[in-house]
Amino acid sequence: MDIFLTILGLLFMIIGLIGSFLPVLPGPPLSWVGLLLLYLTDAIPNNWLFLGTTLAIALLVFALDYIIPAMGAKKFGGTRAGMVGTTIGLIVGILAPIPGGIIIGPFVGALIGELSNKADSKTALKAAFGSFIGFITGTFIKFIVAIIYFGLFIKIVWDYKSILF
Repeated sequence: MDIFLTILGLLFMIIGLIGSFLPVLPGPPLSWVGLLLLYLTDAIPNNWLFLGTTLAIALLVFALDYIIPAMGAKKFGGTRAGMVGTTIGLIVGILAPIPGGIIIGPFVGALIGELSNKADSKTALKAAFGSFIGFITGTFIKFIVAIIYFGLFIKIVWDYKSILF
């Protein structure tokens, strides 16, 4: 059962990393579930302080992922259309076989979203930039937390490898 929980935890870690970039998956909370599954094994002693702290961080980052892009958009005069465009652009950028699509897509999506909402292209460009910066900042924070959780997962598995396997 320990091996099953460890492998399942590893899958959650990988999905959490992917979820750092995809807006439909909550990256850090999924990575935290991977840590929880690892601690549910008989080989790893329970550390509720560690699990509680990492859960609080995952939930904070999850909440900030909704606040930071909105702050970026508002700071540069963006609208909800720009944020929606950013998300659609990200999905298109991931699915399109364009090099750098994951970066170009959100910006172009934000620009199209803002242009559909405003007549002035200069204002739309500035707002799209704000939406894009907010999106990149949120994604970066989610990815860093997911990477740290993945590193902790690997370290714990390594420390208890003789008991786990």
